Amino acid sequence: MAHSGWRTPAVPLNPIQLGHPWPLGASLTARGVNFSVVAPLASRVELLLFRDGADAEPYRVLNLDAAHRSGDHWHGEVTGIGIGCCYGYRVYGPRQPGWHGFNPAKVLLDPCARAITGWEVYQRQEATGTGPNTASCLKGVVTERDRFDFDAAPRPRHRWQRSVIYELHVAGFSQGEGSPTPPERQGTLLGLIDTIPYLRSLGVTTLELLPVMAFDPQDAPTGRQNYWGYSPLSWMAPHQGYLVGHDPLEARQQVRALVTACHQAGLEVLLDVVFNHTSEGNQEGPTLSWRGFGDSLYYHQTPEGDYLDVTGCGNTIAANRPLVRRLMLESLRCWALELGIDGFRFDLGIALSRGEALAPLDQPPLFEEIEADPELSDLKLVSEPWDCGGLYRLSDFPARRIGTWNGRFRDDLRRFWKGDDDCSWLMAERLAGSPDLYGGRPPAVGRSITFITAHDGFTLADLVSYNGKHNLANGEANRDGDNHNNSWNHGVEGPSSDHAITALRNRQQRNLLATLLLAPGVPMLLMGDEVRRSQGGNNNTWCQNNPLGWMHWRPDSEDLGLLQFLKRLVLLRRQLASLLNP
Repeated sequence: MAHSGWRTPAVPLNPIQLGHPWPLGASLTARGVNFSVVAPLASRVELLLFRDGADAEPYRVLNLDAAHRSGDHWHGEVTGIGIGCCYGYRVYGPRQPGWHGFNPAKVLLDPCARAITGWEVYQRQEATGTGPNTASCLKGVVTERDRFDFDAAPRPRHRWQRSVIYELHVAGFSQGEGSPTPPERQGTLLGLIDTIPYLRSLGVTTLELLPVMAFDPQDAPTGRQNYWGYSPLSWMAPHQGYLVGHDPLEARQQVRALVTACHQAGLEVLLDVVFNHTSEGNQEGPTLSWRGFGDSLYYHQTPEGDYLDVTGCGNTIAANRPLVRRLMLESLRCWALELGIDGFRFDLGIALSRGEALAPLDQPPLFEEIEADPELSDLKLVSEPWDCGGLYRLSDFPARRIGTWNGRFRDDLRRFWKGDDDCSWLMAERLAGSPDLYGGRPPAVGRSITFITAHDGFTLADLVSYNGKHNLANGEANRDGDNHNNSWNHGVEGPSSDHAITALRNRQQRNLLATLLLAPGVPMLLMGDEVRRSQGGNNNTWCQNNPLGWMHWRPDSEDLGLLQFLKRLVLLRRQLASLLNP
C-alpha cells in the first residue's frame, strides 16, 4: 500500500529559498520545510519531491547550487509543503576511482530522514551498478520532531545494581502459536505491548531490543530475508516492517506507544544500535544513502580507495570523523529525547573507537562526546568490546560510562559446567566479579554485563543439546555461525527421549541460570531461555523469520518448571542486590 503523501497545495509552489544548514534533515518551518544534508565533496545537489512513496518519478526537482551551500552543508527551504512530503536527493561531483565516485543516476535516502517510504517498490539490486534507481528507490518522509512525553511516562531509571536485562527480537517475541498478541499485531512494535504482563512476571527490569532502526530485509541470500536487522538503512527512522499498518508517519508514534507502555509498567527500553557498518556493503554494493553523499567521508578506505572491513559486513564506518560522529549523536538524541529510549547497546562497539587507518584510539572522540552530553551520558550505555578485526578491549574499554558484554564470563561458565579441565579457578574469578579481567578489582557496577547466551549463538536449551551448529537452513552450507560454542549434548545430538539425558540437560540449564543470576555484574537473559526455547541447533538465525526464530509460547510442564525456577532466581537476586553488587 502506497503512502498517500502530502496534499497538493492550492497555489503554485514558490521557488526554493536559501534555507539554513541546521538542523540536519527535513525540518518544519513557519512557511514550509527546510532541507539540509552533508556532502563535502559534491559540486551540486538536487532535491527531489514526490507525491507518493511508489512514484516512479519526482513531480519536482529543485537545484541546490553554490548559493545553497554553507561549508559541508547543502540546504534550502521549500514553502507550501509540510508533514508527509516524500523526498530524495541526487548528488553530483567528480567520478574518480580511489577517491570518491558520485553517481547522480541514484536517488539517495536522506541519512537524517526520520521516516521512510517506498518499500513496496524498493529493489536493492537496482541501487547497484551505474544505472538509475528512481522507480525503485526509498524516499524520506517529512515528520514532526516532537519531544517524548516524559511527564506521562517518566523513565524508570533502574539502578545498575538492581537491573536484569532481557534481550529480544521485536518481531520474533510476539509471534508464534500461543502468543498473547492478536494475529494482526504479531511481529510489530504495538504487538510487543501485549507481552508486557509476561515480561513483568519474569521480574526483569530492562528490555534490550535487537535493531529497530530501519534496515534492509533484502540484504540476504536469494530467497531469504534479513530478519535480525543488522543491515542499517537509516539511523533515524524506525523500521517500517515493525508497524501495524503501512503509514510511515505512524512509525514514530508506534515507537512512542511501546516505550510509553513499557515505562508505565516499570520497564526500561534499550536499542541495539548498528553504527559500525551500513547495508551498502563493499564497493560492489548498492548506493542507497551514505555512499552517495560521501563515500570517502563515511567509510574507512585504503589510500587506493579500497574499503577496510573490521565488521564482517563489507565496510566500516569512520565513526570518529567530526561530520560522521555528529550524525551519530543526532541519531542517539533523536531516539532518546524524541522517542523516549532509555539507552543503547553498540553492536561491535569497539570498532567505533578506531581512528584513521583503523588505529585504536584510547580517547575516541565519539565516546568522549557521548559522555560529555548531559542527555546521553545519563542513559544506560552498553557495548560489545570486540570487532571482527581482532580488537578486544574488555577491561580497558575506552569509555568510562559504557558497560561491556563480558564474553569471558560466558565462555568460562560454559566450559566449567560442561566439565572442561582447569576451569575451577576461572569459575571462582567470575563469581568474584572477574577481578582478573579488571586490573585486580571487580569493575564498577554497570561495567560488566554478564550473560550465557545472546542472539548470536545457541539458545540455552541448544547449548546443552548440541555439540555442533546445524545451520543448513541458512543456505550457506553450514559455514556461517560460530564454531566455538563450548556446548555439550550430554550424549545425544539434538532431541532425546532418554530420561536420564533430558534430566541432566534440565539440571544443567538450572545450573547455568543460577550461576548467571547469582554472580556480580549486570545479568542479561535471552528471550525464551526461561522456557527452553530451541532453534534446532541453529546458532545464527539472522535470516529465519519463522518458528525457528520466534518465541516459544506453548511451554510444557518441564518448560514451566524452568520458568518458575528463573522467576525465583530473579527475586532472590533482587533480595541480594547489595551483596552481589556492593
